[in-house]
Amino acid sequence: MNTPTRLPFRVLSSLALAAACAAAAPAWAQSFVVTPGAEFLAGEPVRIAVEGLAPGAELRLRAQRVVSEWTGGRRPYAAEARFRADAQGRVDLATAVPLPGGSYEGADLRGLFWSMVPTRPAPALTLGEGEVQLEAQVEGGTAAPVQQLLRLRSALPDVQTREATPFPGARFFHRPGAAKRPALILLGGSEGGSLVTRAGPDWASRGYAVLALPYYSPPGWGATGPTPPELPGLPAAFADIPVERLEQARAWLAAQPEVDATRIGVMGTSKGAEFALLAGTKMPWISAIVAVVPTDVVWEGWGMGVAGGTRSSFSWKGEPLPFVPYKDFMKEMAGFQTGAEVRIRRPQDAGRAANPERVPAARIPVEKIAAPVLVIGGHDDQIWDSGGMAEAIVKARAAAGLPTEAVIERDAGHFLGGTGWGPTTQYNAGPSKSGGTPAANARTQARAWAATQDFLARTLRPMP
Repeated sequence: MNTPTRLPFRVLSSLALAAACAAAAPAWAQSFVVTPGAEFLAGEPVRIAVEGLAPGAELRLRAQRVVSEWTGGRRPYAAEARFRADAQGRVDLATAVPLPGGSYEGADLRGLFWSMVPTRPAPALTLGEGEVQLEAQVEGGTAAPVQQLLRLRSALPDVQTREATPFPGARFFHRPGAAKRPALILLGGSEGGSLVTRAGPDWASRGYAVLALPYYSPPGWGATGPTPPELPGLPAAFADIPVERLEQARAWLAAQPEVDATRIGVMGTSKGAEFALLAGTKMPWISAIVAVVPTDVVWEGWGMGVAGGTRSSFSWKGEPLPFVPYKDFMKEMAGFQTGAEVRIRRPQDAGRAANPERVPAARIPVEKIAAPVLVIGGHDDQIWDSGGMAEAIVKARAAAGLPTEAVIERDAGHFLGGTGWGPTTQYNAGPSKSGGTPAANARTQARAWAATQDFLARTLRPMP
């Protein structure tokens, strides 16, 4: 018969104490907390955090998504940052400052989203449009990574659309319902074609009846050379574009049963902002104007068959409007063949400096715009000086006793029409430079998006 081994009292005490400590120790089980939910409209308020961490634990967060590019392809992007959990054992993306060496610096809810860069695709990663895969891993821990799938919607699923005949390429967007909604006309920039229609569902989701209105469609460029214009019914050169086209758009909107034609706003981006501001000086029925990266003057026109310095970008009832010519425009554009940097702002700044006598006649008389105006610009814009020209618009209207709302950032560039949730790291990756730092562009996008929603809500009063 075996006699039981008797352990000394001090050993038994040590074992009992260890067992008690183990029983009392918390079971660290990190998890994502996304409020109000993991599926949300990009640009709407949201909280993203990781909780259930040991206080002071080091956490690595990685974000991945697949981005649809304007050329039609889809490309994987990723960003990564490390954080130190706070005393409550959490990392809140809105307040947590990343440790050095990550994709971005400073506390930023959207940092992991705008700081993404192109990467090689993960073999097992399959993501749909707007989906972002987050992965959290405690450094030095043995637990498996925790994952969270986010769905950043640009629009609500119930948005309805139809062609806006007789405007080539134009589309009308709205949400269902019996009540008439205020209308918003969207005008794109010098890219032309139907690209402007992509933003229609976004604003329809916010309560507006949206007319996305292409007005210019240049020839394209494919693997074998030039391609025909996407929308052959529109001008192929950006020259003498008729501003009165918006009068036709107003008449069309007034005939739509979903539209309250007493409340029509116009939102234009880049050359579309030039268009929108000109329309505001001619058409008192416009209820609100949002000018994203605007100009304060009319510039010369261009395109196939248009000699440099001979045509205006816009016309009014058959008469070309006075314009400021460029200087050395084709010399700047030669960079696309030579590989030199292309900064389209340079021939515009040079043309304005060389032709000061033409500026007063070409100036858009924004003091004649009765509607409320919001301008959005960046001083580092390399397409044109939208920051300086936005400030000139504010100053001219102030001199006439008219208020103007503005979002103008020193370090921002030209691409300020997003929500701040998309990657901004590749804006200056090719020969053509648009300006701004990735952080400043994303920050300004987020500011401008919130300001635009607030501005339109006050001036057009959309359906909730």
